[in-house]
Amino acid sequence: MSALPATRRTPDHVAQYWDQGYAIVRGVFSAAEMREAQAESRRIYDLGLQHHATWRHQNVLFEILPEAYAGRRYVLQAHWYAWFSPLFEAMRRDPRVLAVMEPLLGRDIRQVAQQIHWKPPGATRSSGYRFHQDLRFRERQDAYRDLMQSYINTGLAIDPATSENGCLQVFPGSHRKGYLGLADDGPIMKGSTQNDELKAAGLDPAQVVQIELEPGDLALWGLLTVHGSQVNRSARDRAFAIQSYVRADTTDRGEWAFRDGVSVPLGAQPHICKYEALHERPGPFYDETRWWE
Repeated sequence: MSALPATRRTPDHVAQYWDQGYAIVRGVFSAAEMREAQAESRRIYDLGLQHHATWRHQNVLFEILPEAYAGRRYVLQAHWYAWFSPLFEAMRRDPRVLAVMEPLLGRDIRQVAQQIHWKPPGATRSSGYRFHQDLRFRERQDAYRDLMQSYINTGLAIDPATSENGCLQVFPGSHRKGYLGLADDGPIMKGSTQNDELKAAGLDPAQVVQIELEPGDLALWGLLTVHGSQVNRSARDRAFAIQSYVRADTTDRGEWAFRDGVSVPLGAQPHICKYEALHERPGPFYDETRWWE
């Protein structure tokens, strides 16, 4: 039998994604580009340090771990930094991202989430993520159609991601088990999941996979893929950029990323992407909830 033409072959990451619930694509961005991204990530982190507590304005967010908890201030996350970072605004809709996503989602793609997660050394207990499934964060599942087949998370390694500094961990095949309710009893950024909880959900702790990445590598996982991470036990920070994409004909949510395969920049005003409360209270405001307690 002759091989399929190149345009009809299924890329390896597509087969891996549908079979195992996650995939890895190496070297999407170059080392030189990632050095620029690392510098820009540090600039965004420094902007976050200007806030004494978690701050939100529309989709933009800086999540702050304050001195009251850790003895010094840390930035744990930034959301939708593309609104003030031209570099990351371009990277989110780069043609190489389309090349990865098109075989999975087609040529019309919206972006629903954009986050940088930092794991600063010293933040300890609040830099790990309990095992969970991202479906829990879709507040309005009725705003999406064909959610399980049309919504994909991506994670770009800005810094090297290793087991020592708390890289992403996944359970292959867990996307076939349905929603398991892991970590539904509280914040996911608080401690780590115990083996008894995993076993009760039908997961073998020995089957977890460490997703170690070099800067420029891209990981993909689905809304039902069980994943989490440990705290950073190294002496260096670890920045990881998460972006969620959805097939455009299944929702009106999110910002356009690609329209008929053409990269689409952000418009004049943001669209509220995920959090329903922002329709009533778009900000800016501080959230001083002591979630870490």
